[in-house]
Amino acid sequence: MELHFSGRRTLILGGSCDLAIILAEYLIKAALLPILTYRDERGQRHISEKLRSLTGKHNSFYLNFGDRDSLDSLFEQIDDDIDFLVDFAQGDFESYVASADEDSAHRYFAENISFRAQIIKRASRAMLKKKKGRLIFVSSSAAVRPNPGQGFYAAAKLASEALYRSLGLELSERGITTVTLRPGYIDSGRGERYMQIREKEGLKMMPTKRILTGSEVAETILFLLSDSASGFNATEICMDGGLTAGK
Repeated sequence: MELHFSGRRTLILGGSCDLAIILAEYLIKAALLPILTYRDERGQRHISEKLRSLTGKHNSFYLNFGDRDSLDSLFEQIDDDIDFLVDFAQGDFESYVASADEDSAHRYFAENISFRAQIIKRASRAMLKKKKGRLIFVSSSAAVRPNPGQGFYAAAKLASEALYRSLGLELSERGITTVTLRPGYIDSGRGERYMQIREKEGLKMMPTKRILTGSEVAETILFLLSDSASGFNATEICMDGGLTAGK
């Protein structure tokens, strides 16, 4: 199936993660322009190294969640010109709820919920100028089935899902739509690290008895950005091989 897109410029939050890099390659193949954000020099180097052969076909900019100046700078540099947004960004904070450091918990929610709300506000206002736009939030099956120690991670994911869902309800009549994708275990990032330690246990929970590949997830996101998926709005889609479908 040939996909068509109502736009080209795609802002990717958390652009230095492995999934974002894979998605950027797919976007470029589809003649779209990925604009990847990074949090530090390490992230910037990772993007440059992984996409070295595609220099000139993507952009990358600094964005530190929680730093409002970096947010202002980002939108100034891209001239408030985006058609799509894909949000992979998520900070690391694993702790049992009853023993969590209070300051760390407060900072985690401020960065991953409150600051995210500021970002999608800026992005949606930029899209409103074009009277069209699409935002994809990459959540996790942990939002509804967390492992012990993932309570704060799950809470931040669920709160962010609510923000995106509400945005789709509020702005769809003006051409701005949203979708949340909930992947299960993936062969990159947190999923890969978990499976390296508990592969047998993880596969036992999966009805399909296999984990997702980064390419599968990237291809799905590409489809969700396309005109063919325009009927999906303000909803959450599980892509977890049936992990959360049963006990």
